[in-house]
Amino acid sequence: MSSEPDGAPATAPGAWTAADLPDLVGRTFIVTGGNSGLGFETCRELARKGAHVILTARDAAKGEAAVEAITAEQPRADVETRVLDLADLDSVADFAESVERADVLVNNAGVMMPQHELTKQGFELQFGVNHLGPFVLTAMLIDVLKQGTGPRVVTVSSLLHRRGRIYFHDLDGQQNYDRAKFYAQSKLANVVFALELHRRLKSNGSGVASVLAHPGYSATNLQSTGPTGVVKLAMKVTTRFMAQEAAMGALPQLYAAAHPGVESGQMFGPDGRREAKGHPKLVYPLEAARDRELAKRLWDVSEELTGMRFSLAGR
Repeated sequence: MSSEPDGAPATAPGAWTAADLPDLVGRTFIVTGGNSGLGFETCRELARKGAHVILTARDAAKGEAAVEAITAEQPRADVETRVLDLADLDSVADFAESVERADVLVNNAGVMMPQHELTKQGFELQFGVNHLGPFVLTAMLIDVLKQGTGPRVVTVSSLLHRRGRIYFHDLDGQQNYDRAKFYAQSKLANVVFALELHRRLKSNGSGVASVLAHPGYSATNLQSTGPTGVVKLAMKVTTRFMAQEAAMGALPQLYAAAHPGVESGQMFGPDGRREAKGHPKLVYPLEAARDRELAKRLWDVSEELTGMRFSLAGR
């Protein structure tokens, strides 16, 4: 990412596809929300290249169904499923403690524009699932990742991060909840977190890379399971006529997760008009997302709310 220069940025070829992924035999990838949409496509393509894939799902049966779908297509696929509910930090802790080895964590799972709800620990649902859950998961797995091969944390954000701001005075949404604004807030938090993670890992001499991706406008379950009423109807229409398939939307995060030329601090998204569709390329986040004071404040608040501290020193 040009805001965090680490030499010449890697650029993705315009026609890059999942077929161009390198051989991933011997490497372990964790993909959150792997039972559908972008997560499922990511798991399927990583498995196709020989990776051991830990597919997480909030619902065990849905996770098992996803594994069955992949193995029906690829009988030799090395994929397993484990339960992970990012709306419950106890579930996050249970999952993280079960992981003995991992090379790459893909923070893919998320929720989009639901009615006002709270997580088990009392956080606004979108901020909790999209930011605080991955924040804790990454913190708990960072020491495992340090021991991995080409270790990376891939944070999946959205084009809508560019409309976001962090409502520090009302993070739980009790004062003035707007589902679209709070979704944009959570996606901006993803970008701010990933860039700050990159800076902290680098300053501590860690070999773990922090990379960002966004899928452009892609057809997934997010548009149908979160929104309600008029918003849901509008998204149904626009998704049908304007969105690309999930398999295309997953390409930027696949590139971020496994392409050997990726550098920490970079972000990848579609190469089409307004980054809505296309093959992966190097893209740039909202300028405000690079604000280091904002990053420190968000990091401190996230640690305070969750009680989680990162261990970043060394490899």
